Formats: sequence, structure tokens, C-alpha cells
Amino acid sequence: MLAVLMVLGAVSLTGPGSQRAEAASACSGRPTKAVGFATGELRVYKKRQYVCALTVAKQPGAARPMSVSLQPRGGRAVVDSGRFTRLAGPVTVYALNRCVRASGAVAGKRASTGWTLC
Repeated sequence: MLAVLMVLGAVSLTGPGSQRAEAASACSGRPTKAVGFATGELRVYKKRQYVCALTVAKQPGAARPMSVSLQPRGGRAVVDSGRFTRLAGPVTVYALNRCVRASGAVAGKRASTGWTLC
């Protein structure tokens, strides 16, 4: 029964709009910032003391260089980079009472939030 539900769930995610559904479920919390750029969008979410970020390609397709980085002020950046078809991330950091900055890139084009959520 569980296997059937998993297969049905996988089938439902492959239809139109699956990129948005996958991206929305990759980070939990409320959307706090979205920065669009030529080849994609950087999205930032916050839930309690954690912040999550991901980069979504505008045109999913062939694997291409993508990355997402999230850094709390005074801390180290958490990075996910590689060749992806539609999504880099999610990356999550502990950021209670801290500003964070996020950046994302798809195929050489990039965007950044600057310090935010202060």
C-alpha cells in the first residue's frame, strides 16, 4: 500500500507545475524574500530560528551549473553547488536574532539578497 502511494505521489509531481511544487516543499516556513534574475530565482524562507534558501531555474531542462549560499552574520556560509536540472538547495542555517545573506546562481547569472531579516 505504501509503495502504491509513493508511486502515485511521484506521478503527480511530474506534471506541469511540478517545479513550483517541488521548490515550495523544499524549504519549510514562510517565504520572506524572492529575488528574480535572468535565469532563475533565489528564494528565502524562515521558520522560527532557522532560515532556508534555494535557487530555482527559470527553465528546467539539461543539467547546468547552479548554486545557492546562505550565511548568518558572524557564521560560515552553507553552500550547495553543482550541476542541477531545476533546483539548487535547500540549505538551512540557524539564525536566531541574526541577519543572513543569500545568493544564488544559474548558468553564470546570479542574484543576492544582501544582509536581510535583521
